[in-house]
Amino acid sequence: MSAQVDDASAAPAPAAPPARRRRRARRVLLAVLALVLLVVVALAWLAYRGAGAVDALRDAQDALADVTAQDGALGGTESLAALEASLPALQDATARAEERTDDPVWRAAQHVPWLGDQLTAIRAVSMSLDEVAARALPATVQAGALLTGDGLRADDGRIDLAAVQDVAAPVADAAGVARTAHERVARLDRTDLVGLLDDAVGDVDDALTELAATLDGASDVTRLLPPLLGADGPRTYLVLALNSAELRTAGGIVGAVLELRVDDGRVSLVRQVAARDVAVADEPVLALSDAELAILGTPLGRYMQNASGSPDFPRTAAIATALWAADGGDPVDGVIATDPVTVRLVLRATGPLPGPGGKAIRGSTFLQKALRDVYLEVDDDAQADAYFAAVAATVLGAVGSGTGDAEELVRAAARSVDERRVRIWSAHPDEQAVLARSTIGGAFLSGGAPHAVGVFLDDATTAKLDYDLTSEVTVEELECSGPSPTATVRIDLAYDPPADVATWRDSVLGIRPHLLPRGWLDTRVSVYGPVGATLGPLAQDEGFVGVPLQEQGREVRTTAVVLAPGEETTLRVTVPVVDGVVDVWTTPTLGAPGAVLARCVAHS
Repeated sequence: MSAQVDDASAAPAPAAPPARRRRRARRVLLAVLALVLLVVVALAWLAYRGAGAVDALRDAQDALADVTAQDGALGGTESLAALEASLPALQDATARAEERTDDPVWRAAQHVPWLGDQLTAIRAVSMSLDEVAARALPATVQAGALLTGDGLRADDGRIDLAAVQDVAAPVADAAGVARTAHERVARLDRTDLVGLLDDAVGDVDDALTELAATLDGASDVTRLLPPLLGADGPRTYLVLALNSAELRTAGGIVGAVLELRVDDGRVSLVRQVAARDVAVADEPVLALSDAELAILGTPLGRYMQNASGSPDFPRTAAIATALWAADGGDPVDGVIATDPVTVRLVLRATGPLPGPGGKAIRGSTFLQKALRDVYLEVDDDAQADAYFAAVAATVLGAVGSGTGDAEELVRAAARSVDERRVRIWSAHPDEQAVLARSTIGGAFLSGGAPHAVGVFLDDATTAKLDYDLTSEVTVEELECSGPSPTATVRIDLAYDPPADVATWRDSVLGIRPHLLPRGWLDTRVSVYGPVGATLGPLAQDEGFVGVPLQEQGREVRTTAVVLAPGEETTLRVTVPVVDGVVDVWTTPTLGAPGAVLARCVAHS
């Protein structure tokens, strides 16, 4: 007999009534429809808000159209007036763009794959442009107003340091805003951005990079200018007037030395001497490195004329001040160097000035007169150097007394700084720390440019023939991808003197007749790599040249380039591309600036 046990738990559940199943299905369908509707509404809302943001950004672009047609925000009264006039419309447009991208739906959608990348980029651009328009550009207008017209000059001709101090804090704040805005856009991951948006973000990144750099420089200037010009007490400076008829790394040999006194914005000339009249040291006044000895030898540290041979301006300043002191000169607060192209630009602002012998000095003829004609018209180089020193003193005195159009003088200074034709070193450590990280400090070896490449030219003929040397440095074959991207730096040199060059007097042609035919030119070319990087071989035309050296963690290639009249040559060297950029510091010549920059499109 068997027993039967019922297991209720194992019994099948009764089927749900049809009505209940239909109600559950309707609830699921409604939930799905609600979700779809929510997504559609959200997308529609985002599309609406995004369209408004794009329209606002286009309005901002239109508002800046008149400004970008000028020479830049600080380029003069016209561009400044255009910026000031367009500022209200620009601020309204960027505020609308920022408002359109600032709501909970937009922020939530930024986490959605792919779509979120597009929305994040639009939001970052809108925020950054709004901050710049609202907080940075008004300070730019304020600073520009000071630097145009006669705002920088007091009634007695001195520089109005109080006016500079008044704009220092606003400009510093504006620089911080621009820097933050640029960093926000630069951090964007542009990998998945659609083409048009990627291009727009790249354009904004470029603009903010330039604005941040400009305002950082303006902030440094407005902060340093008052103490440099004697706001806290009198200062004494050495001014090295470079002579590009005989090239050195900084732009030319030191042709004249001027002792300058500044006090509360008032500039006065204490004395002037030709560089050849500064006593020659029996031994280098400072210990020289192996690279310095190989490129310029002991004259770098013995002759004032050769102090400008170093690629590092703080080093030039140290050598110059040591030679000055050894010759009985007083201690100085700083050293300034500038080249003849700067003098020409200043002469265009001042107009003709009375020169030696009663002949007017004019911007249109200054370079040929000072760098060529004077050497052919006088009997020896001492007379030519005396002329050069007198001209430098005349121009400096005119500027110090308030002569010339203030706006044109500012333009001249800005262009010279941009082309690396002006360098400043301060004996005051806090000021020098700021100068060393700026291009005007010229601290190629000791400053904040470890990734920069250097291409420097030094005359080895000991002649005054570089007026007829044309140089051009360019970057080609720029590779931007791969583990070790590279580029080629190309150096073109052409020597084209007058046909009768061989008949000129000996000292103009150099003091090496046993090594070079009369009228030939010998130029030492030195290429410095970034710190810790490897340089490729240095090629000249179809062959390889160059002596390998090391200088402060940089590989160096140096070679002598000898050119007969009418000859030209090309040198090339492979250099690394660092963070998408090839930043070349080079010798400013009469026809070429001292800086060349190449940037990969992906980093622009």
